[in-house]
Amino acid sequence: MSDLTECVVTPRVATDGFDPVGVGVHRASTIVFADAAAYASRGDRGDKGYSYGLYGTPTTRTLEEKLSRLEQASRTFLVPSGQAANALAVMALVGAGQHIVLADTVYPPMREFALSDLARMGVSVDFFNPTDLDDLRQKMRSETRIVWCESPGSTTMEVMDIPAAAEIAHQVGALLGVDNTWATPLNLKPLALGADLVTEALTKYIAGHSDVLLGSISVRDPELAGPIKGAIGRMGIGASPDDASLVLRGLETLGVRLRHSEAVARRFCERLVGHPMIDQVLFPALPGAPGYALFQRDFLGASGVFTLTFSEEVAPHVWPALDSLGLFAIGASWGGTRSLVAPMPVRGSRSVTQWTSPDITLRVSIGLEEETELWEDLRRFLAALEQYSSASSAAQ
Repeated sequence: MSDLTECVVTPRVATDGFDPVGVGVHRASTIVFADAAAYASRGDRGDKGYSYGLYGTPTTRTLEEKLSRLEQASRTFLVPSGQAANALAVMALVGAGQHIVLADTVYPPMREFALSDLARMGVSVDFFNPTDLDDLRQKMRSETRIVWCESPGSTTMEVMDIPAAAEIAHQVGALLGVDNTWATPLNLKPLALGADLVTEALTKYIAGHSDVLLGSISVRDPELAGPIKGAIGRMGIGASPDDASLVLRGLETLGVRLRHSEAVARRFCERLVGHPMIDQVLFPALPGAPGYALFQRDFLGASGVFTLTFSEEVAPHVWPALDSLGLFAIGASWGGTRSLVAPMPVRGSRSVTQWTSPDITLRVSIGLEEETELWEDLRRFLAALEQYSSASSAAQ
């Protein structure tokens, strides 16, 4: 072959005996075949075969298989983000004339997707109170296709009875989907509790380093895999093997990272309860918290994410007091090595429940910094909050 051809045609080297701990990064769009017959019969390869890079490489398939084992799922699919996982899981399985019911505490972009895009597609949308499953039962219809929830609820941490919700959904032939990003499959296994679909924002705890966006959809029944795979393919949505490799690396330390963040979060929450600047500490693993009995029954542990609420007098001073933080970063997301705080409004993301506290909460994600230094930083915030509040009271 000429030099030009040698530049293009890559030789195949032996891989026997090369057995690394980690999986290699396999990048591909085109997959070549040995002969015309192999290409013509490529559809016969099934889910384990390779036909085009969009439908998976050994790198992405490895992550999918690892997640399936953790989720106790029959199949897992990777998509570009956690919200993509939520939206695609639903879009693949619901159609015009059908009905979806969502917990009132779902991730706000999922709420907007339902109200904007699903409604535009002819899907009717209702919301239910996740702490009152009689409300869910009353919202069910013969055309209900999916019940969608998070447990605990996004930001406000309501715990839902997943097995009971699954039973209610299944009575009318509907599916139960659960966004499991807060807990991860190490702390909650929704499919084992009766759910049909589970999504994860791998971006957060599972990747663990705030440098990658990826999501996953896992299904209990193999029959659900076909519609989801078809929808992903028709929309041309693929997952980068480089991103999958980063998530595979992060996943190896998930257990130790999660347990550390949980332990620190528990200790911080216990110390914050009753603090004069804090109205409520929302953390389902805290004894006496709403839903604690369900948490104890269904969860294997907690994450390091909790929420603080404030009184009417203190709430206006949260924003300026945040500038006193030096170690906690202010930013969206959670589950990375860096501890984060994010001011979160609630009231605009409710339909059937009421948020009666001031419309600012502070979501806290505990990372991997030294615990005493992290607590001192939080104390500086609380001291600044008290100073601003006292000054405001004196001015009145």
